[in-house]
Amino acid sequence: MRKSGNGEDNVAFVEEELADIRRNRPVKLSEMSSHFEQLSADSNLLFSQEFQDLNILSPEFPTTDAELQETRLKNRYTNILPFDKTRVKLLPFEDEPGSDYINANYALGFTSAREYIAAQGPLASTINDFWRMIWEQNASIIVMLTQCVERGREKCEEYWPMLNESLYYGDIVVQLESESHLPDFILRTFSLREGDLERKVRHYYYLLWPDMGTPACTDYMIRFVSTIRCDIRPDMTGPIVVHCSAGVGRTGTFITLDTLIRKIQNGDDSIDIFGHILLLRHCRLNMVQTESQYIYIHECIRDYMRPVVEIVNGHDTDRKSLNGVHIYLYIIQYYITQWTFNICVQNLCVSPI
Repeated sequence: MRKSGNGEDNVAFVEEELADIRRNRPVKLSEMSSHFEQLSADSNLLFSQEFQDLNILSPEFPTTDAELQETRLKNRYTNILPFDKTRVKLLPFEDEPGSDYINANYALGFTSAREYIAAQGPLASTINDFWRMIWEQNASIIVMLTQCVERGREKCEEYWPMLNESLYYGDIVVQLESESHLPDFILRTFSLREGDLERKVRHYYYLLWPDMGTPACTDYMIRFVSTIRCDIRPDMTGPIVVHCSAGVGRTGTFITLDTLIRKIQNGDDSIDIFGHILLLRHCRLNMVQTESQYIYIHECIRDYMRPVVEIVNGHDTDRKSLNGVHIYLYIIQYYITQWTFNICVQNLCVSPI
């Protein structure tokens, strides 16, 4: 604890320091495995405490626009409403109050505060709005993380046409041009047309994620995240649209994993899962909704780093000497030599990195 000039405690400094410790909890990547073991001891006691801290520290911002009479019915869940300050605004229709509204928020990523859009699964009454958002935001990739029906309950309306079928969604014509089925996801390619303009959109539909839960293993999810990242080209300037049913739990988990894996690939030697999720919750409420999802993110990062641990052990390398560049090089070495996962889907070469 620091002292002020007159010998009294510098309370303001201490409070600021404590606040920083509470909100930022970085972990060295070389220590990720031992950190996971520590948090998961005693039936995940420390994981539970961290997740409780996350909920306590999460902000509450106004959701006034979502509670208006003309927008209320556009929300799938009455308790999952977009913050006014980060909500995606559609181009409004003249003399139609609430026509600029959709239950979606911009979400920060690795390079931009608007790298993603986190959205609820479309309702039957909001499908046209969803495609309007895709068009207006110039999105090229949609990530869908929910089944349309789960445990007998509707979670998301099927918002796309059948294969080789074209349908109008408002002024936008959507055609499903191709559909490829893989063990863990379906990849669709859509053609969108408005007037004389035409665009392509890729739709990644993940099949193995239970409602309010987590996938059974980490391998498929790591590959799924990496597959989508490999599909992103420099000319794709719009945000990645990610949705589940409510657009917070599975959606927040995916966005967090994609962002953190990119940080690792960029050469960062530590990672702050807690701090990043807290920042995401400034964009949209309840991002990473459950404790099991919070734990699953740690599992994925631990398993993503496992090749580094194995190589370090095999080479008798001092773990303390590892930096971000070493870690990234070890990951590249491993995935090139041991875990190359190559499949061709519509000329897309899929690999874990």
